[in-house]
Amino acid sequence: MTKSIYAALLLAGTSLGLASCGNETEEPAAIVDENAIAGVEITNARLVLPPVAGNPAAIYFDLANNGDRNLAFRNAEVADAGRAEIHDTIMEDGKMVMGEAPPILVESGGTVSFEPGGKHIMVFELAENIAEGATTEVTLIAAGNRRHTFEATVRSAGDDR
Repeated sequence: MTKSIYAALLLAGTSLGLASCGNETEEPAAIVDENAIAGVEITNARLVLPPVAGNPAAIYFDLANNGDRNLAFRNAEVADAGRAEIHDTIMEDGKMVMGEAPPILVESGGTVSFEPGGKHIMVFELAENIAEGATTEVTLIAAGNRRHTFEATVRSAGDDR
C-alpha cells in the first residue's frame, strides 16, 4: 500500500510539472529566408550599363561574410539578363586578362570587393528596357546551391563606377 501511495504522489507531481510547461510561451522557429545566406552583407551594389548597347554590363559591390562559416561563391544570376558570370581580372604574360573566375572564397569574418579592374559580375543579354536609376535583382550562388539575393542600382556607363 505504501508503494501505491508513493506511485500516486509521483504521478501527480509529474503531471503538475508537465501542466506548468504548457503555460510557457514558445519561441517561434527562426524563419529561414531561402534568398539570403545568414551573415552575408552586400553594400554599394550597382550595375553599370555598357557604353555601347548590346555589350555586356558589369555589377560591382562589397561583400562581407559575418557568418560563422567560410563561403565559396560559384555563380550569379541577374533578373534582367540572359546570363551572368563571375569574372576576375588577372595578370597573364604581362597583360591584364579578364575571364570567368574560379569559386570566390570569402572566409568567415572576411570581405571581398567586386570592383572595376578586379572581381565583378559580367552581365550578358541585358534587357533593353533597363535604365539608369532602376534596380535589378542579383543572386549570388554559393557552394551547395545556397543563394543570396540583393538589389543593385542601375547606373549609366558615364557614371563613376
